[in-house]
Amino acid sequence: MFLNKVLTYTLLAAITLMPWNATAINSYSLSNLLHKPKLSQLTALSENLLAKSLLEITQGKNQQALNTVDELIRTIPNFKLAYLVRGDLLMAQAQNLQAFGNANADQTEAIKDLQAEARVRIDRYLSDENLDKVPELLLSPNEQQSHVIVVDTDKSRLYLYKNNGDKLSYVADYYVTVGKNGVDKKSEGDKRTPIGVYFAKQKLTQPLADMYGDGAYPLNYPNEWDAQHNRSGSGIWVHGTPSGTYSRPPNASDGCVVLTNQDLKALAPILQTGKTPVIIANHLKWSDADQSNAEKQTLQAAIDTWLADWKSQNTSQYLSHYSHAFSNDGINYQQWAAHKFRVQENKPKVDISLSNISMFAYPDTDKKLVVVDFTQDFRSPTLSNKMQKRQYWIQEDNTWRIISEGST
Repeated sequence: MFLNKVLTYTLLAAITLMPWNATAINSYSLSNLLHKPKLSQLTALSENLLAKSLLEITQGKNQQALNTVDELIRTIPNFKLAYLVRGDLLMAQAQNLQAFGNANADQTEAIKDLQAEARVRIDRYLSDENLDKVPELLLSPNEQQSHVIVVDTDKSRLYLYKNNGDKLSYVADYYVTVGKNGVDKKSEGDKRTPIGVYFAKQKLTQPLADMYGDGAYPLNYPNEWDAQHNRSGSGIWVHGTPSGTYSRPPNASDGCVVLTNQDLKALAPILQTGKTPVIIANHLKWSDADQSNAEKQTLQAAIDTWLADWKSQNTSQYLSHYSHAFSNDGINYQQWAAHKFRVQENKPKVDISLSNISMFAYPDTDKKLVVVDFTQDFRSPTLSNKMQKRQYWIQEDNTWRIISEGST
């Protein structure tokens, strides 16, 4: 047996940075490892075989582990992480390994990147996530948004949910790469991935460099909230990997969200609609759907009251729905209020209706913040128009108020 339990623990701890021991790993049978449900096909295969090889190592099944890694390489020939594991296994025939990647004595940055990839892949694979739960965020798409994408940057994972009208259901999840310098993008060139609520546009049609792989879908960064907070930069996309690379390390992009080309192709029919919400969060938490439904009902009641007060042309009551921190395109609350008093001075009769309403909670903010999109149909004696509108509602003293508003 070329790896005893102590060395096995060292190997696995180096991969996962978690306090595992060999007994804990052995509690996962090969049967369980090969039957994790609903992951994308190649993501499932890569993580199944990777986990299976590590389990075989803990059981002292040296040759079986090597055969498993060889099977992984045959199936996914450009999976760099698999080659690193194979190198360790071959080296272990001649010497004991002290850590994952030990066959490469200098521990280069490339090796450390692969260690990080192994850690997040195995961490996800052996997690006990209850996929009947949903992210602890208000996620309420409209009828035109067939799916919702949520990215957990901390776990290098993209979760896909289907819109079933009254609830969201989990479809699949995928390994992803994010910014070299982490998250919370603030400026051009900082190589960070933004945190927030974005919408994927249709696939770019112009020729792209090989580094973008099978294609690229731009996100609307910087959005209105980013602009208000002076966040700069551009070119934040969801895209694939170079043709000779299966996957990239967890932190390797210039700020984009990167999937394997196979996984990007699986998402293509959804992304290509140009209407898919992409919520990018860090340290995602999970909850029961009932909690988000209650928040949706409370916010919907606030929207209904705002609309009723607008229709009544009671300007003071209408403005009570706006935060004193309101700002949009350089207009502050005082300027907005003065404008509305002028417009509604004669209390013209108006008819306003909203349709295609969607609500998405903004992640990682100090206060509760929700992005609300809708189609607005406005009619008055002097004006008739229909437009797409976006509002940002913030909770202040347990009351929902509008802090930003404009057309999209």
